[in-house]
This record gives sequence, C-alpha cells and structure tokens, in this order.
Amino acid sequence: MGLYLCIFDENEELEGVDVGAYSDFGFFRNAITTQLEGGHSGARYPTLMLHSDCDGEWSPNECQKLEAEIEAMAAALKELPSVEFNAQWQRKLADSLGLQPANMYESFIDVDG
Repeated sequence: MGLYLCIFDENEELEGVDVGAYSDFGFFRNAITTQLEGGHSGARYPTLMLHSDCDGEWSPNECQKLEAEIEAMAAALKELPSVEFNAQWQRKLADSLGLQPANMYESFIDVDG
C-alpha cells in the first residue's frame, strides 16, 4: 500500500506526492528521529513526527508549523552524509535516472525520483 500526501483547498487537490510505501515513509521518519531528534520522536518536529500517517489531516495553522519544520529538516538533512536508498524500487529508479545523492536530503526520493 502506498502513501500519498496532498494539499486540498476546499474539495480541490492543489498538490500531491506519492512517497512510496508506508515503510518508505517510516524509514524517513526513523531517520529524522535518530539523526535530527536525538532518538526522541517529535522532540524537534512534533507537527510531522507525532501526527498519524493514517488518513489524517493538518489544520491551516498546523500547516504553517509543518512548513517551518520541513524547511528546518531539509536544511539539517543537507548537512548529513547520504544514506543508501531504503527500497529496491528506489535503487532501481535512482539507477535509471542516474541519481547519486550527495547528502541525506537527496537520499529520500518519491516515486518520480
């Protein structure tokens, strides 16, 4: 089963990303916890990390917090060394697109690369 994150305005989808399987999102969240939160999930990024990944939604106010958290995570991940892609589909896609992550930020890809 795949995980699709999207933004709606009323009933219209504005943007979305297919992040792969739930296990791929779990791998990402585990990396955030271990590498950026000192092993304590939600310590630095509670809006994302403590939110259920199961049919949930964020309020507009939470989305502002989430945006700030994601920007901070992205900056921090760019300072860390790359890791091996988590799933076989990611490795195959990376090979086909010639992707070679230079840092941990680039080590997390969606189904489009």
